[in-house]
Amino acid sequence: MDSLTSAGALRAYKAAQTAAIGETAGEFSTDGPSFSEVLERTARDTIETVREGDRAAIAGLKGEISTQEVVEATMAMEAAIDTAVAVRDKVVSAYQEVLRMSV
Repeated sequence: MDSLTSAGALRAYKAAQTAAIGETAGEFSTDGPSFSEVLERTARDTIETVREGDRAAIAGLKGEISTQEVVEATMAMEAAIDTAVAVRDKVVSAYQEVLRMSV
């Protein structure tokens, strides 16, 4: 349930930042993955989380897994979608800000 809080989102952001630029934020390393690679990996992870949630829902309807497992998978799916929507909103906002800049 921690993944639905802002603290969970902050930990996920810090983990992605650490993976992208190394342990210390003050260091800049070109050896790590590019922004597009991090974004692609995150998108793939989100898609896989949604698929797992769908599979869990189907398995729950068939009685193959417990209700608790279905709820946990659904909550993980919801958190992944909420994060993806938040990122999309930030990208759109940044794009609109660039459009408002005078050249």
